[in-house]
Amino acid sequence: MKAIVYEEYGSAEVLRYSDVDKPAVGPDEVLVRVRAASVNQGDRFAMHGVPRIGRLAFGIRRPKATILGRDIAGTVEVAGANVTGLQVGDAVFGETSQRGFAEYAAAPEKHLAPIPAGVTFEQAATLPVAATTALQTLRAGQVGPGRTVLVNGASGGVGTFAVQLAKTLGAEVTGVCSTRNADLVRSIGADQVIDYTREDVTRGAARFDAILDFAGNHRLSEFRRVLAPKGVYVSSSGAGGEVLGPLPRLFVLAVTSPFVSQRLRGLTARRSVEDLTLLAGLVAAGKVTPVIEREYPLSETADAIRYVEAEHARGKIVLTV
Repeated sequence: MKAIVYEEYGSAEVLRYSDVDKPAVGPDEVLVRVRAASVNQGDRFAMHGVPRIGRLAFGIRRPKATILGRDIAGTVEVAGANVTGLQVGDAVFGETSQRGFAEYAAAPEKHLAPIPAGVTFEQAATLPVAATTALQTLRAGQVGPGRTVLVNGASGGVGTFAVQLAKTLGAEVTGVCSTRNADLVRSIGADQVIDYTREDVTRGAARFDAILDFAGNHRLSEFRRVLAPKGVYVSSSGAGGEVLGPLPRLFVLAVTSPFVSQRLRGLTARRSVEDLTLLAGLVAAGKVTPVIEREYPLSETADAIRYVEAEHARGKIVLTV
């Protein structure tokens, strides 16, 4: 089969479209014939090997998993002996532990959810990491009817889902993005849009019940200025230095939170088939629409990642297989 392989850390130049063996399928796994995958910031970080502290888990000198990619959508090709909920031919999607940018990927049955009628493979492939992160961040921020919510990084892969999901929950949403993306953020439901190239949201007069930070481009103290006294700040960004990544910000959150009335949280999304099922249902019902800026064939994954790094893509970039 074909796959996107990398055997050393670096820029997109290290990626190769190569022939590799199909993955073996364990008794609790299925083999998915991948029809679409999507690019996440985590894929970029894995490719570059940053933050460097992450190499303790992913490989000190070179990556242990040599096939890139996490989000997949496709059809079940083979079902393991213990698999009971899925069968050959089923349309499924989910998050793999790398190895997703390939024609075939093996995944535990418990990590996959069915794709409902009316949802395309391309749409389903955008959901596992980005939409799940958005949903779990909204929960952590206690977003609900009448709450005022600031989404920092509203035009990105996670942010475009967060804006739409917050609106489905009845919140009043302010999105922060660049001039280029302001119309998009309005079109997906934001009540107000702040163009960060013209205005610093942390210097404004508005106060928010929840701040969902997917960009990590302001200090915590700056965001606390515009957070309501009993408000919730949630950081879910990989931004940070090359060595420690977001760990310093998470440390500041942990040591500050006990001494202030505001609730300050860091969030790392977890896999949840229940959340995937909920999200796919919202897409099928037309309540959430994945924003897909571009699609690339799998063979052009390196170009897709170059585009993400150069242009800060709006919504999601999808790979078709």
